[in-house]
Amino acid sequence: VDETNATVGMARLHASGEMDAALQRISNDLFDLGADLCTPVVEAPKHEPLRVIESQVDALEKAIDHYNAALEPLRSFILPGGSNEAALLHVARTVARRAERRTWAAILAFGGGVNPLAAKYLNRLSDLLFVLARASNTKKGDELWIPGANR
Repeated sequence: VDETNATVGMARLHASGEMDAALQRISNDLFDLGADLCTPVVEAPKHEPLRVIESQVDALEKAIDHYNAALEPLRSFILPGGSNEAALLHVARTVARRAERRTWAAILAFGGGVNPLAAKYLNRLSDLLFVLARASNTKKGDELWIPGANR
């Protein structure tokens, strides 16, 4: 999660306006997520822990819908890259996917000791980062994967 946040920070170097504000909100949420994951879920905790909540996941869904509305539908997989911002958002997406896989592994290993909304948040985050990468490439356009193009 910390690595995901660092890659989001790198993408922010090239972001501005609305997208930078979205990435700043995500960066803050990722600190909440890290706090959540390092504090086991227990019954009747001595102090109320910081947990990722459904409204944070919902905010990602709304952002996905917002940015996706202006994009052309995909006809193929896309190649990661394009602008500096898009390339870094693709890196952040892959790191978020790895964090999600590790969070699901922790959920399986520790059952109710890990907040499942943490994994859900990471899943929606990686989708949003993909959509943001596409939005960053609207001037250049997506570079589509061509299966077997170099055979």
